[in-house]
Amino acid sequence: MSPDDNQPTPANQPTTPQQSASDVPADQAAAANLVRAQIENIYNHPGEQTVAAKAEPVQQDNPYERTHQDNPQPVLEQWKQYHSAWQTYYQKYYEGYYTHHLERAKQSIQTQPTPISTTREAVFTHQEEQTQQESSTQDEALFDLRQKLLSRVTESAKKVRKSRHFVPITAAVLVVLVFAFLQYNQLLIGTVMAYVSPGAIDPQNIVIDPSNNVAVPADPLLIIPKINVDVPVLYDVGNDYNSQMAAMAKGVAQFAIPGASSHPGQVGNTVLAGHSSNDLLDGGDYKFIFAQLDKLDTGDSIYLNYHSIRYTYTVTKKQVVEPTDVSALVYPTTQPILTLLTCTPVGTALHRLLITAQQVSPDPTTSTAAPTSTTNQATTEIPGSSPTLFERLFGG
Repeated sequence: MSPDDNQPTPANQPTTPQQSASDVPADQAAAANLVRAQIENIYNHPGEQTVAAKAEPVQQDNPYERTHQDNPQPVLEQWKQYHSAWQTYYQKYYEGYYTHHLERAKQSIQTQPTPISTTREAVFTHQEEQTQQESSTQDEALFDLRQKLLSRVTESAKKVRKSRHFVPITAAVLVVLVFAFLQYNQLLIGTVMAYVSPGAIDPQNIVIDPSNNVAVPADPLLIIPKINVDVPVLYDVGNDYNSQMAAMAKGVAQFAIPGASSHPGQVGNTVLAGHSSNDLLDGGDYKFIFAQLDKLDTGDSIYLNYHSIRYTYTVTKKQVVEPTDVSALVYPTTQPILTLLTCTPVGTALHRLLITAQQVSPDPTTSTAAPTSTTNQATTEIPGSSPTLFERLFGG
């Protein structure tokens, strides 16, 4: 190479990566061929190097220069051995660590004993902390459960409200409930009324001495202090169903049949009928007047005001008969008798409850004879309650 080859390129002359063979002068090409021949001679004939070149020290490999080689990947068994070795190491390390500290703790306890009371307090404190932690954990779990249930119920309610099937289902349920109430209102309300006072008794009508004759109003009344009944009585109203229902809407009605058509003060049976429960669709203020009649027992007092005379009766018998057992009201007697009748169980018309009482005041021996009139028509059934909704709609 010539000295001109190492000179820098002028700034105003652009550099080119390489020049073609036609642009290179002949002397430069000859110099380049000479250099190439010498380099080839050095690599092809290393033994012919100059003495100065042989005298130079042999360069050793640079320890920082590394050639890249692919390392073999570890297999599964090698990984197992690796992890087992580390686990064994940590196990032995911590065993030795805790054993050392345990020995030191034992030595400190032996050299400085702790009072028993302090130890117990520490144990109790630890137990209390554990109990509080467990309690708080349970409370948190219950709270989370409540929140989850509440969120699910809320989501379900939202879905139901958005559903188009919700409206017709609700309407159907409401219709069924309304029909059920109209059908069974006698049972529902009658059961409630059996536990409440069915009337508004006047305290002055509560009699203390049955044998004491006092002036009473001319209006016919039935008074039963035990069950707080104070109700008007309608006599001679007829024993047919319609007449009985119309009379019982205004109080209690006489159910007069041949052989049992007496009035107060006469020998024979005076029969008075009243509702224990009746349909809300019917009118009247005495639909539940006998709801508590079943509470009367033998020896209880009953009072009748009739023609300004107070008649006192004492309960002697209580029985349940079928609606068609009219003969239970007709029997021979030489005493003035009072029979109260109503439907039982409360809210139904399945059976009839009969409360029988004998007159004790005024003197029964002064009673007049039983009526001999046979104008009252015979009947085959004891009156009951009004028909239910389905009976009104479909008959029965």
